[in-house]
Amino acid sequence: MAEMDQGMQTFDVVCLGIMIADVLARPVSRLPERGKLDLVDRMELHTGGCAVNTGIALTRLGIRTAVMGKVGEDGFGDYVINTLQRNGIDTSGVMRDHVANTSATMVMIGPDGERSFIHYLGANAELRQADVNMDIVKRGRILHIAGHNLMPKFDGADAAAVLQAARELSVQTSLDTAWDATGRWLRLIEPCLPHVDYFVPSFEEARMIAGREEPADVAHFFLDYGIKIVALKMGEAGCYVTDGRQAVRLPAYPVQPVDTTGAGDSFAAGFLAGIIQGWDLEQTARFANAVGAMCVTSIGATSGVRSLQETLAFMKHMEQ
Repeated sequence: MAEMDQGMQTFDVVCLGIMIADVLARPVSRLPERGKLDLVDRMELHTGGCAVNTGIALTRLGIRTAVMGKVGEDGFGDYVINTLQRNGIDTSGVMRDHVANTSATMVMIGPDGERSFIHYLGANAELRQADVNMDIVKRGRILHIAGHNLMPKFDGADAAAVLQAARELSVQTSLDTAWDATGRWLRLIEPCLPHVDYFVPSFEEARMIAGREEPADVAHFFLDYGIKIVALKMGEAGCYVTDGRQAVRLPAYPVQPVDTTGAGDSFAAGFLAGIIQGWDLEQTARFANAVGAMCVTSIGATSGVRSLQETLAFMKHMEQ
């Protein structure tokens, strides 16, 4: 780990990436007629975005965490930062954009639970390499970039430069992806791959990047770039995790899903927690699966995530 100044706070994980405010309304069966008003039974404000979700889940697991990214100088930005701080997360690396507002999503939940979205990219689209405070990064053991493919001015070259700089500071690096709506996939992310220690994408996203179909083939595509561990999130099918010498394929824990929001971010948090704890590949993969499973048993991206001890107890109970 990089040398630390005396008295300066250090972190296990620094999460850098997308930060979002989510406004949920339910039930919404149709949009109101133009100029008219419809009532809903419930409306809520939640935090969202991969960096926020992963950061909160890590903190619940007892991992010292900082979150970095960009929000606007607006009420949504205040809310996201305040929520992180209430969870004990360092936000000194969160930048405020003077022009763009905080990224936000209107989530319209139908009577059957199906969701429709209206999304504003906002400040996430303005994040650049220059916004990343490397003094905060060097105080972490792992830098985790969360939500690559959803930050158009940061994805690719800027993200690669930050990952490379982190490694030069003896900080380990981790990368998680989002769906690439631009369709560039490998072309967009390839500059980052030689500078990544841990890669935790969804299998569908990894398959699109690699152009391969089988989990083992997909994983080895990334290992060939020098990545130490590839952890493929496979949803209901569990996960596939390999370091090139050992491979672990685990089924998902059989739970009744209530809300799958944040499951992938929770898996990433569990995986990083396992790395911080120094666990072996299989224990780390099992724990990541468990954090993801507990996440989906409750409404919201992180409300189902419990402490490290509670998660280990859940695993013990489920594996009896």
